[in-house]
Amino acid sequence: MTMWVFGYGSLLWNPGFETDDTQVGVLNDYARSFCMRSIHHRGTSEHPGLVLALDEQHGASCEGVALRVRAGDEAQTLVYLRERELISSAYLERILPVILNTGETIQAVTYVIDPDHVQYCHLELEEQANVISRAVGDRGPNTEYLHNTASHLVKIGIEDPDLNWLSKRVVTLCS
Repeated sequence: MTMWVFGYGSLLWNPGFETDDTQVGVLNDYARSFCMRSIHHRGTSEHPGLVLALDEQHGASCEGVALRVRAGDEAQTLVYLRERELISSAYLERILPVILNTGETIQAVTYVIDPDHVQYCHLELEEQANVISRAVGDRGPNTEYLHNTASHLVKIGIEDPDLNWLSKRVVTLCS
């Protein structure tokens, strides 16, 4: 069976698994947001960073990429994704419908935020920028995560005004 993964953050530029197709797609009723405190990859328990998550919001939509896992790699990819994405149980693994730019709807493994988890947060953009500008975790600076994601979205033709604003603001804060 074909396995798809929906990428909206670091999976856009660092999937960590082999794909045999990548297509732009839309996931409805979820919004991309820096609503997860990162205590591992882009921050620490003492100084959390922020990473993107999908926050369930009726009527919202998130444009990202659907990554088709290379045939035969499905089981090992799922193991890899679970080790990477479920490190603190703040994400929930879901199979959700993604509408591809071709009009086809596929079912994709998608990681969404658990709004009841302690790492869930809702911060205004200026506060997000301040946190991101200072945080560093075991995978590097939070700024790198933000800038890589924002630039990759632009490269594939996805407009995310909040990420563009944050990227510019963080550059200003760090200079």
